[in-house]
Amino acid sequence: MKDKIFGVLQRVGRSFMLPIAILPVAGLLLGLGSSFTNETTIATYHLQKVLGDGTVLHALLTIMNKVGSAIFDNLPLIFAVGVAIGMAKKEKEVAALSSMIAFFVMHISISAMLSINGKILTDGSIAKDVLEGTVASVCGIQSLQMGVFGGIIVGLGVAALHNRFHKIVLPNALSFFGGSRFVPIISTIVYMFVGILMYFVWPAVQNGIYALGGLVTGTGYFGTLIFGIIKRALIPFGLHHVFYMPFWQTAVGGTMEVAGQMVQGGQNIFFAQLADSANITHFSADATRYFSGEFIFMIFGLPGAALAMYRCAKPEKKKQAGGLLLSAALASMLTGITEPIEFSFLFVAPMLFAVQVVLAGAAYMIAHMLNIAVGLTFSGGFLDLFLFGILQGNAKTSWVRIIPVGIIYFILYYVIFTFLIKKFDLKTPGREDDDVETKLYTKADVNARKEGQKTSETSSKDAISEMITEGLGGKKNISDVDCCATRLRITVYDTERVNDEILKQTGSRGIVKKGQGVQIIYGPHVTVIKSNLEDYLETAPDTYAETTVLENTETKTEETTVSENAENETKAKSTIIISSPITGNAADLSAVPDEAFAGRMMGDGAAVTPTDAIITAPEDGEVAFVFDTKHAIGFETESGVELLIHVGVDTVSLNGEGFEVFVENGQKVKKGDVMMKINIPYLTEHAPSLCSPVLCTDLDDNQKIRLLAKGEIKAGEPLFAIDLY
Repeated sequence: MKDKIFGVLQRVGRSFMLPIAILPVAGLLLGLGSSFTNETTIATYHLQKVLGDGTVLHALLTIMNKVGSAIFDNLPLIFAVGVAIGMAKKEKEVAALSSMIAFFVMHISISAMLSINGKILTDGSIAKDVLEGTVASVCGIQSLQMGVFGGIIVGLGVAALHNRFHKIVLPNALSFFGGSRFVPIISTIVYMFVGILMYFVWPAVQNGIYALGGLVTGTGYFGTLIFGIIKRALIPFGLHHVFYMPFWQTAVGGTMEVAGQMVQGGQNIFFAQLADSANITHFSADATRYFSGEFIFMIFGLPGAALAMYRCAKPEKKKQAGGLLLSAALASMLTGITEPIEFSFLFVAPMLFAVQVVLAGAAYMIAHMLNIAVGLTFSGGFLDLFLFGILQGNAKTSWVRIIPVGIIYFILYYVIFTFLIKKFDLKTPGREDDDVETKLYTKADVNARKEGQKTSETSSKDAISEMITEGLGGKKNISDVDCCATRLRITVYDTERVNDEILKQTGSRGIVKKGQGVQIIYGPHVTVIKSNLEDYLETAPDTYAETTVLENTETKTEETTVSENAENETKAKSTIIISSPITGNAADLSAVPDEAFAGRMMGDGAAVTPTDAIITAPEDGEVAFVFDTKHAIGFETESGVELLIHVGVDTVSLNGEGFEVFVENGQKVKKGDVMMKINIPYLTEHAPSLCSPVLCTDLDDNQKIRLLAKGEIKAGEPLFAIDLY
């Protein structure tokens, strides 16, 4: 149960990353816009001629300010869409559209309930007996003030509906509304009732949130310390996003009236004050207590730790360790991305991470005590300090106090880390055993050096993605692929199949496994690794990493009838026979008058030119997909062979004309079942050729195709063999 909860929380946490990713851009627009349209700032730096009212730059900065504010004002909708995308396993675009629809449906249902019960008057005003702050305008709809929680409720719920129903098969009369088209329909119905339910439930929930927020803010500096310690301690598990988000975006982090509007959440309060900075004397340190302290240990403390690890490195390894630690320190200082440093010692010296958690937690409390009120969008690096501290002025943020505290933190980290590393001989970067490289090379790099090959030749095959897939137990063991800012986040079916040693060779800085969740830490470039892996998995063999030989005893008697291939058969470890789905004339695949098919760029197999209109299932199996244009069918046999049956050449341009399909995605079929009927005269007239490739799309390097028939062939007769050597 704990493992399942962890897996769900991990997916929820990573789903927050998409909406969070827009915050730096929004904050940049808002920060620059509000700073350089502020009359005091313009007068202080004598910029009236350049930035004064009526200038082109003033107009542009005003627009930037409003654009940034619009993003923060509509975060509930952004979170609804972003969380749905993050939690959906397939066809994420459908989940995104459905969540947006559900968001509006839920709030319009709440608005209708408020009107029916007299909470909203006919002129659109709010009744006097309604508690202030409980009703707000959400995208122009008068609804309950649910904040980001409303978006998260929609995103999680729609994603659950999507994952459950996006492949639903409806009766023939309603088949048009099946599959992914059913998701927005069921989401609309469900969230109409959710909206009605929220009218009764949310006020109690809201009171509880306000009470929790009061408890957190009421604990003062001690509460800030506990928040900081817990947030940093959750870093290795990837659950820190789940923990801090309510404090940043909801009433759990406090409420405050800014410019006549009730604002919830520490980050939202700061940016609301930033947008109204002309009327703010000093930003609220109670609101920024959840992030101002990060500047102290991210810009100063962790670089001190990096220097300590460099100074403690072995002389012969200092150069390599220095390069790694310098880049990690710069990432922490400039962008606030701390994982490269933290994961350099987290797994090899956990006691150093314990020190980091305590010191970092204390930094949050110290910043709160010193009334430091510097906001941020993503993390506490110099870029955010410059935008939301230095540019806003010390009078409003007290940012100057970060510097002396930061210097003390630099010294603390350096002294403590140096002492512990030397005292306990901790294997931080540069102190590894002699047979362990300071820099991890990939297996592909090592082989390329040994064989004198060019790295480009190896990398073109995407060896890294191949190794990651192998280390995760094979494509068949991978359920879900995603990433956050620094980690590849994978859900697997069987963690016993995961091979840490292989994954380490892909350049990872560490591996975290909990339940069915596997996190592989790479750093900020992880998005590229994720994209490459997803592309690789599209065509990777759907097998486990361990090679499994599939015997097909049913077809062994058929193999013996092809005497001219007897010698090849004796060399093969096993053979799988694929029968023809088409009655016609069989030929080698090179006979197809299309360069891609003939060149086996899309897979290997055979070609059959139909003489009969009926296309049948070649073996027992499942219809993987039917193209919208009906000209091709993806098929997977019970033995796991993935086939593509492509009728004719360039028939996709016919948009379904000349084809009648009798199967649908996910349908189980038996050998000989009718899957399609074609109009041969029509296709002969309108298509360049009727020569139809029957392809095996997932061949391994040790598998070869052997043609079993040439000339006339009937559907169901052996067409080609897949030999495993």
